[in-house]
Amino acid sequence: MQAAIAVESEHRAAMSSPGDGLPPPLSWGSTDLEPKSLRGVLGSYPTGVAIVATRTKDGRAVGLTINSFASLSLDPPLVLWSLVNRSPSLAAFQECDHFTINVLASGQEELARRFASSTVPDKFADAPVLEAPEGIPAIEGAVATLVCANDQQNHAGDHLLLFGRVLRIASAPGTPLVFHAGRFTALTASQ
Repeated sequence: MQAAIAVESEHRAAMSSPGDGLPPPLSWGSTDLEPKSLRGVLGSYPTGVAIVATRTKDGRAVGLTINSFASLSLDPPLVLWSLVNRSPSLAAFQECDHFTINVLASGQEELARRFASSTVPDKFADAPVLEAPEGIPAIEGAVATLVCANDQQNHAGDHLLLFGRVLRIASAPGTPLVFHAGRFTALTASQ
């Protein structure tokens, strides 16, 4: 098997030349899986940016910025996202009945930073918030909002996976905010 990989790598190197548009062959030698190295590699995958929000049993709004959101199933309609086990918001999301996932628009970077910061005491103060029929906050101006029932949860590594059963959706025209290589950016239209 290693011989086949080496032959393929040599063949690719021989076939590519500077400026031909092909990436150089991969080096499979790195086993550095330290969080900083792994974060750098995983950061090469661009992700959307969303704010997930809920309300505690006593009515307090809780929300945070995520880029771990993914579609899981269309039938039944399921999505998932993850939250690090040491998050101060962990209990609120473990115990909630519903949450919203608000896919942010490209002009909402400041809002994404606010909800990502642990130093902002009330993230919802002066934020453009609407109330979903389920009594939970939704972000006004998001390109998409999904209202979800807290369907199931599962611990995996240092995160809690939360599965949401989508109950209702809303969308608006706009370009989504994107996170790539450690910074916020936006998609550009191809011509």
